[in-house]
Amino acid sequence: MRSQVCTLIPAAGKGHRMGHSVKKPYLKLGQKPILAHTIQRFEQNTAVDAVFVIVDEADFSECHATVLDPYPFKKVQALVAGGETRQASVRNGIHALPADVDFVIVHDGVRPFVTDEMIFACLTAADEYGAAVAAVPVKDTIKVANKDNFVLETPVREQLWAVQTPQVFRKSLLEEAYQIAQQRQLTATDDASLVEQLGFPVKLVHGNYANLKITTQVDLHIAEALLENQAFE
Repeated sequence: MRSQVCTLIPAAGKGHRMGHSVKKPYLKLGQKPILAHTIQRFEQNTAVDAVFVIVDEADFSECHATVLDPYPFKKVQALVAGGETRQASVRNGIHALPADVDFVIVHDGVRPFVTDEMIFACLTAADEYGAAVAAVPVKDTIKVANKDNFVLETPVREQLWAVQTPQVFRKSLLEEAYQIAQQRQLTATDDASLVEQLGFPVKLVHGNYANLKITTQVDLHIAEALLENQAFE
């Protein structure tokens, strides 16, 4: 029997760094909202059975009106109310999943250039190791600084990776990681970090430098150029 795969797409962030009155997921990229582009990546992926979109509950109407209703997304099962943090939002998404799900893909709602290749590669690695995340080798030299912005150390660049999404996990493992995090009041900026805190190994899978997260106005300009040049629609 084929494994059941569900995707959680957290898109409940406030988007203050964009400096725009419209929240990031609903900004237009080309002819449609960023979030619609992202959902489409998983709508068309043959391994994905269902998609759950996590947004601020106050944005349910806007999400329906601008993202879900205009486009024929058959895999979107529900909108899930987000929490105060990304971690809380994903936890709400996990609680909304059906009991028979085997693997959970977590992917940022404003990361619209994910490819089938990345999704399949992460799923394959998660099937073997239990947890896998897309990442790219860091190109810049990284400095660790103290609170006064003086350099403490320079890590070896060859060992550094910039982590992206998708991040894929066996559902049971991700549920355990979130339960332990809640019990111990642990926080993290990505889901893999919570799994790592269990002492569980996480496999890095080569992502793509074009798989950017649209966070600032500059990112949006880059995304527009990528859309035009690579015909991601």
